[in-house]
Amino acid sequence: MRSSSAFSRKCIKLMNKILSYFLLVALSVALTGCGCEGDPSDEEEVVVPDPVTSVSFAKGADISWASEMLSKGITFKDGKGAEGIFPVLKNLGMNSIRLRVWVNPIGGSSWSGQADLVNMAKQARAAGMAIMVDFHYSDIFADPGRQTIPSAWSSYSGDVSKVASAVSSHTVTVLNALKAAGVIPAWVQVGNETDNGMVWPAGKIDWENKSGSARYSDYVAVSNAGYDAVKQVFPDTPVIVHISNAASAGDYDGWFFKEFKQAGGKFDIIGLSHYPMSDSKKSWSEMNSAAISSIKTLSAKQSCKVMVCEVGVKPSSSDAGACIKAFMNSVKALGTGVCAGVFYWEPEVDGKWKPDIYSKSGLVCSGWGAYDMGAFTSSGSAFSPITSILGCFSE
Repeated sequence: MRSSSAFSRKCIKLMNKILSYFLLVALSVALTGCGCEGDPSDEEEVVVPDPVTSVSFAKGADISWASEMLSKGITFKDGKGAEGIFPVLKNLGMNSIRLRVWVNPIGGSSWSGQADLVNMAKQARAAGMAIMVDFHYSDIFADPGRQTIPSAWSSYSGDVSKVASAVSSHTVTVLNALKAAGVIPAWVQVGNETDNGMVWPAGKIDWENKSGSARYSDYVAVSNAGYDAVKQVFPDTPVIVHISNAASAGDYDGWFFKEFKQAGGKFDIIGLSHYPMSDSKKSWSEMNSAAISSIKTLSAKQSCKVMVCEVGVKPSSSDAGACIKAFMNSVKALGTGVCAGVFYWEPEVDGKWKPDIYSKSGLVCSGWGAYDMGAFTSSGSAFSPITSILGCFSE
């Protein structure tokens, strides 16, 4: 009996030691957060950089089509081993991204709507790039010849106060969505190429019946509603008022912005578009010179910086690279106190790709051709940059 009892006590002691060991292991796991293979805590924490809210000189691109392209299986790569639209653009020296937003994208599409904007902006932020938001206040492209009121606002198209209220509400809603996603835009553009006003007919400039600054009153009411809405959400973000054709924007004394301001219009930065190979009567060098003159005139007269929100050249031209390089060199020579930066418009396309809405019948854009100033080439579904055109952004 004694030997049996001694053996039992030894077994109990051994079992207690084993149990204590496993208890210590379990406690260690609990305290260190380590777990079995596949535990989420084993994964390396993803560090999202702080939003880039300013850059000394914006070298950027409007890539609003990129999300639709990616959904079609298109990939982006370069000769340096980078893959993905943001790594490729950063390899080109770009530090900024411009993204447009429509109210209710035409044809029931989701591209360039609020959700698409937020998705792309989050990716741009994660890539460490500054972001410009371009409000079109339409369901399709807005430009000097088309500022179509969004379908959701059509019932009060002639009521300036209601349209201004809608612009304000839409701007606040979109920007609050960006804010909730951790995105702080470096710039917000209120209206796109608003040479003739915006959100027609309510916000149209009355060229025919009025003169001087009085022509701008309705446009200013609508534009200022957007300006004030931006400041409500992001008080420190500069607001851009954007018109087309930089080559003529500085004619005389920059009268457009002079009269716009006299009518009470508010802006922090002047935005221009520049397409130096689009005028059959002038050489690209003449167009570049005229644009540089406009930038200097407007900056001096309005005591503000000028942003080239859109630029594009035709890759089919043998001197496309020389044209864009000459313009970039001239702009940089002005200094960052005069010109805040340059954005290439939709460089990621290849002259053949088109968005789906161009192929839908019954839409204003039905039958539109492919954009011919993209600066990428394609091989199957892989798109690569034309460095002779975009390489100057890294210089």
